[in-house]
Amino acid sequence: QVQVVESGGGLVQPGNSLTLSCVASGFLVDRYAIGWFRQAPGKEREAVSCISSRGGNPSYADSVKGRFTVSRDSAKNTVNLQMNGLQPEDTAVYYCAAENYWWTACDLVENEYDYWGQGTRVTVSS
Repeated sequence: QVQVVESGGGLVQPGNSLTLSCVASGFLVDRYAIGWFRQAPGKEREAVSCISSRGGNPSYADSVKGRFTVSRDSAKNTVNLQMNGLQPEDTAVYYCAAENYWWTACDLVENEYDYWGQGTRVTVSS
């Protein structure tokens, strides 16, 4: 059974940080591309970041470059998203997704991902 479960969301003040975690079961994160997507209220879902299966190479949306860092912990079969300098426009439900794709790069393309978590809500507000 392939499953990903996000956690770590919450309420944070602007400028502060949160780390989201995506725990995988039924597959190895080292063999799948893992993507992070988010959906703000009233907006369409958008890509945030991804990490490739082979080599763990990251990609980022322009909106989060320099602020967010995606990484994986193979021992825990977990992918993390470190979010720094959070701003109100980062408020969204964040989703982790997995793609059975063995390559050195990942794509910020929602339709490529097959397995999705339930989402974890991040609210950035003072």
